[in-house]
Amino acid sequence: MGGATETPLGEYLMQATPVEGYRAWAPHYDETPNPLLALESRVLSALSAGLAGRRVLDAGCGTGRWMARLVAAGAHVIGVDLSDTMLSVAAGKSAVRGKCVLADISHLPMANDSFDLALCSFTLSYAPRLYEALAELARAARSIIVTDLHPEAMRRGWKRSFRGQDRTVEISHRRHTLDELDEAALKLGLVRHWRFEAHFGEQERDIFRMAGKDSAFAEMSGCPALLVTSWAK
Repeated sequence: MGGATETPLGEYLMQATPVEGYRAWAPHYDETPNPLLALESRVLSALSAGLAGRRVLDAGCGTGRWMARLVAAGAHVIGVDLSDTMLSVAAGKSAVRGKCVLADISHLPMANDSFDLALCSFTLSYAPRLYEALAELARAARSIIVTDLHPEAMRRGWKRSFRGQDRTVEISHRRHTLDELDEAALKLGLVRHWRFEAHFGEQERDIFRMAGKDSAFAEMSGCPALLVTSWAK
């Protein structure tokens, strides 16, 4: 992995690329309580409604958590991810086995308009170039839903990280502002359908408590944690 620094408490903070970070996180990813994923699930609880028979691309599918839900709803789903380790975990789930492809969302191995919907969950901020990644999603699908850590949360210093053994691993990412997202979408001719800027609520408080961070809940719930945007051609 990348370089390491030591915190005042003596805990090492490792800097990792997305591929390095998720290689280490993959074995425990599905079992790690995550308030951001819980908030996303709550905000998009109705996503699978009406997707039966639809073609859906899960761009940044990871361990296949969204894929399994969409398959259960009757959608025809293909997932792509840059982490072979996360895809190995996904391959162990019967609902998504054989439906995952190792690929970069900025270089999708799919034909134009292959999908009715592209879902990009917590992945766009890992793309080196925002416009190129969004353009690929728009090329492959007729509509797009992008979720990510809110840029205001990033501005306040929130990190994409997880706790491992004797260290915290921070995964490198980029902060794409609302203006940058809207500018890229406008250049691509995308029309925004809706946008949610969601805060942690009482539904996520228990996850903070289980992680021993109940005292941080009040402060963090005062900042938008999740940005969800839907565009269509």
